[in-house]
Amino acid sequence: MTMTATAAYWDPLWARGRRYRQLDEPETRLLDEHLGPGRGRPALDIGCGDGALARHLHHRMGYRAIGIEWSPDALALAAAQDSADRPGPLWRCADIRNGDLTDLPEPAYAVITCRLVYRWLDDKAAFVNRVLRILVPGGIFWVVTEIADRRKNTDPLQNLGIGPAEAEILTAGRSAVRTHDLDVLRCYALRP
Repeated sequence: MTMTATAAYWDPLWARGRRYRQLDEPETRLLDEHLGPGRGRPALDIGCGDGALARHLHHRMGYRAIGIEWSPDALALAAAQDSADRPGPLWRCADIRNGDLTDLPEPAYAVITCRLVYRWLDDKAAFVNRVLRILVPGGIFWVVTEIADRRKNTDPLQNLGIGPAEAEILTAGRSAVRTHDLDVLRCYALRP
């Protein structure tokens, strides 16, 4: 496990006010198109950060969303945006990589999302296998990640994203793979 895959790394960043790429209209349009209406079905947002994607799934799309995050500071930011008159998703501090999957609120999910997290995981194959174990048959695994070398050569973050081998781990053996590019990001809609 690298230092970047721990709460000890991420908590101070969230606590100091660091924020990451916001969920925008082109991305939410793709979500709506690929995931469809939630109709109260369970959705799991892995690495939910400040909760924007989980809230979109919950309030706008009608899923019963659960956001999990290994950073308690990020979860506090997510929960602070909920109110008694408009309760938000369920928030849990959890590590999907090696935590007990039976501790999750649901045994399986119609949708599992992973936005801007996949790149940071060391054992991507083990992560994908764990996620697919809790995805209902016919469910969708939605991954948004940066693709390496999409930024200008002078950008210090040029190699931040994943390469072809890491993308292959996501897509190999899936019954359906749809991708859409949004500047430096790629959105994957995957069915087992």
